[in-house]
Amino acid sequence: MSTSPSQPAPEPGPSTLPARDTLLRAEALVKHFPITQGILVQRKVGAVQAVDGVDLAVCRGETLGLVGETGCGKSTTARLIMRLLDATSGRLVFDGEDITNIQGRRLKALRREIGMIFQDPYSSLNPRKTVGSIIGEPFAIHGLLKGDGERKRAVQELLETVGLNPEHYNRYPHEFSGGQRQRIGVARALALKPRLLIADEPVSALDVSIQAQVLNLLRELQREFGLTLIFIAHDLSVVRHMCDRVAVMYLGRIVETGPSDALYALPRHPYTGALLSAVPIADPSRHGEQRRLLSGDVPSPANPPKACRFHTRCPKAQALCAEEDPPIEDKGTGTSAACHFPLEPGDLVELGIGDAA
Repeated sequence: MSTSPSQPAPEPGPSTLPARDTLLRAEALVKHFPITQGILVQRKVGAVQAVDGVDLAVCRGETLGLVGETGCGKSTTARLIMRLLDATSGRLVFDGEDITNIQGRRLKALRREIGMIFQDPYSSLNPRKTVGSIIGEPFAIHGLLKGDGERKRAVQELLETVGLNPEHYNRYPHEFSGGQRQRIGVARALALKPRLLIADEPVSALDVSIQAQVLNLLRELQREFGLTLIFIAHDLSVVRHMCDRVAVMYLGRIVETGPSDALYALPRHPYTGALLSAVPIADPSRHGEQRRLLSGDVPSPANPPKACRFHTRCPKAQALCAEEDPPIEDKGTGTSAACHFPLEPGDLVELGIGDAA
């Protein structure tokens, strides 16, 4: 079908980018941590299925949100992508290259391509080192900017880029607030000019008044440096503000994924709907409104439910859900979900979300 000259074709968004623009792809990614018993002789008696068959694709220049409850496997997935952990099975492809099992010099070179901002701005900075030493350490590890003066200038430029005083080069982490420490972590992650930046709940440990500053900083830096961003969070209101696409995790698996606008307008997986229902609404007219709460607790990842992992807590579960694992597939509304009985527009009224509310 041709496009009329008077109606130019729309700019491609993250959801329409072709496969060649995929920067990172995870295929059937699995990470199981063994459970052992015994004192003199350790024997494996089980495994914690932290990540169990995750498929993800991240396009160049986009922000992908990875959301879910605490313990669902978000941070483990990030560490697998960073190659801080080795996958039990599956495949990771970065810019067309299989990085699943690379070692030595190639792995070291990969560290320049992928940066990470850690969740806790207090424990992620060495209290015995100055800010200049912390931010400058990537240069030393990779043999860049060997002169002290050149390295100091680069660190001071990074400090200025993230909104800190360059004269704080010789200060220690304890002399900074939580928000300032996270900015130091951002500067360290950007030092080697990575193409992919993973932000692992970068504002969850900060005061609400500081969170917006750090989020706006990340968006400005993404535009300035042309970054591709994986943004991990459990706060869906933050994710909606930050992300082009969203992937929802539950108990080690992706249960729904799609463009942010489509997923928030009509979530198809009941777990996504429950997460959105739990988001506070700043609307006095809806004060006291009843929300649907999930029953029961999150099952143990060492012994997850068979078939659909969410069926033990799902309000729409039927016998099929306990017998057959649903594939993740397009539900016709812009998102893909792993659910036999997806949410319909009428379900949103009961959940208190979406336009139907």
